[in-house]
Amino acid sequence: MCSTCGCSDEAATRVSLVDGPEPVHTHDHPHDHDHQHPHQHQHQHEHGTRTVLLEQDILAKNDLLAAANRHRLTEHAITAINLMSSPGSGKTTLLERTVGDLAGRRETLVIEGDQETWLDAERIRATGSRVVQINTGAGCHLDAEMLDRGLLELAPPDGSLVFVENVGNLVCPALFDLGESARVVIISVTEGADKPAKYPYMFRTADLVLLNKIDLLPYVDFDIDLCLDLIRRLQPDVELLPISATRGDGLDAWHSWLAAR
Repeated sequence: MCSTCGCSDEAATRVSLVDGPEPVHTHDHPHDHDHQHPHQHQHQHEHGTRTVLLEQDILAKNDLLAAANRHRLTEHAITAINLMSSPGSGKTTLLERTVGDLAGRRETLVIEGDQETWLDAERIRATGSRVVQINTGAGCHLDAEMLDRGLLELAPPDGSLVFVENVGNLVCPALFDLGESARVVIISVTEGADKPAKYPYMFRTADLVLLNKIDLLPYVDFDIDLCLDLIRRLQPDVELLPISATRGDGLDAWHSWLAAR
């Protein structure tokens, strides 16, 4: 149970190497829930304190696991890029293009995070890259333990590049350190230009912001100057790259950024 965002549950999380048909997941509840509450609950302050302490415990445990992940990745010269965005920004399309472009230069592997389905993982597998699917069930983000399990399943070789496509939303993924080498936030011109102001923590923690789908600028009402200004106010030193994952604009700069990592 994640008190930070209210998502759950750990039992429903599945980590699978995509090399065969999707397994059928069942979650039985053999126990009865016959638990009556004849008494009234009037402990608002106590419950509030418990919630804060639980949140602190969850984040502290996650940070310890993230530190262990980061140490292991560094020890084996593995670069892990945490890709975060709202749904539909073009993360998977960018990954398909990037994995294809980097083929033969550096071994590139992918960890896919979604609540359900193997759809994105199958798209990545079609590129020839090895991929692990993490289905979080009701969870709205990946955490350090999930990355650890994904890496164990994927077994990336020394010196490889691992992309982690986080669950699509702009809130909780920003709160959980995975132990990644860098954080990349993608925003597309089909979203509102005010997204950085509405979700500041996501952009404040970014190492790079990719403005995707710029090929659609002539057809959408998107104030690119406002968006970039809002990002700069939150993170003055963050790198910003306008790209089109479908048309290829700006991808050479994206590849250079990855190479520098």
